[in-house]
Amino acid sequence: MKNFKPRSITLYASIVLALVVGIISFLFNKNLWSALVVGISTLVLSYFIFLYIIEQFIYRRIKLIYKSIHSLKLGKEFKDALGERVSTDPLGEVEKEVADWSVDKKDELEDLKKLEKFRREFLANLSHEFKTPLFSIQGYLHTLLDGALEDKNVNRKFLDKSASSVERLVNLVADLEEISKLEKGEIKINYEEFDVNKLTHDVMNELEDKAHKNGIHFHIKKGTDKPWIVSADKEKIRQVVTNLIDNSIKYGKANGETVVGFYDMDENILIEVTDTGIGINEEHLPRLFERFYRVDKSRSRDAGGTGLGLAIVKHIIEAHHQVIHVRSTANVGSTFGFTLKKFEAHS
Repeated sequence: MKNFKPRSITLYASIVLALVVGIISFLFNKNLWSALVVGISTLVLSYFIFLYIIEQFIYRRIKLIYKSIHSLKLGKEFKDALGERVSTDPLGEVEKEVADWSVDKKDELEDLKKLEKFRREFLANLSHEFKTPLFSIQGYLHTLLDGALEDKNVNRKFLDKSASSVERLVNLVADLEEISKLEKGEIKINYEEFDVNKLTHDVMNELEDKAHKNGIHFHIKKGTDKPWIVSADKEKIRQVVTNLIDNSIKYGKANGETVVGFYDMDENILIEVTDTGIGINEEHLPRLFERFYRVDKSRSRDAGGTGLGLAIVKHIIEAHHQVIHVRSTANVGSTFGFTLKKFEAHS
């Protein structure tokens, strides 16, 4: 009976009452016609009485409850637009709204739990990222103050290490500031026309020495080494390409390869950076673009970096209203792909 309207509810209640009264009348009087008249009279009278009670004391209040729920759910602007219009079946709608509300609240609680977990992890990671170089600097300075400053064999070495830790802190603060601005939309995307293939060659040339030391060979995928003109922020995309290729060097294997491919995706260009490195286990992939998330914490810190590179890359691509993805197999390699808007000259 959950979808019945007031008149339907009243009619069914009146029929039941009329049958009961009619049966009782027949049992006492043993007169079928008399019982029938009593039953019909009861049916008519009870119908109007029940309808009045339901309309005045129950249904109108349910309508008010429904209107309140509906208005809160839609918001003030929709409430003003709809005026006094409400559902013709508020009983059913109230049940549906309450059920939907229950599901929404459950999902909201789950999201809040996830956010709280993420907040705790972020603060713990942030503390660790700052603590490591700070403790190093503290140790080196105390050693120098305790007498090593006069020792020409170690003072320069300790000062260099302190400077390196300070540089790491500076980079960390700069990356945190950049990602904060990207999240707030404070960094403007300066669109321009450029060849993303040429930009990739420039980045490869800059990282060639580092790749050579790690035994990594660069290639452009066969058949795609040609101009690919896109519309994007050139310096921001240079940062993206640099980060992805640099990661392919850090986590690559000796005598491995880094291959960049370009693919026409109608309105967009897909750029993929593939390496033959250590790869990433599947369970890590959904969180790979989170701030400070590291698959192998010890190796990642040894390789340098702030742990914010991929998070910044993701924000830069999303600021272009494009997408980035990753697929990887442990001990086989990884492929990072992102799209950019294809430049089309207007005639």
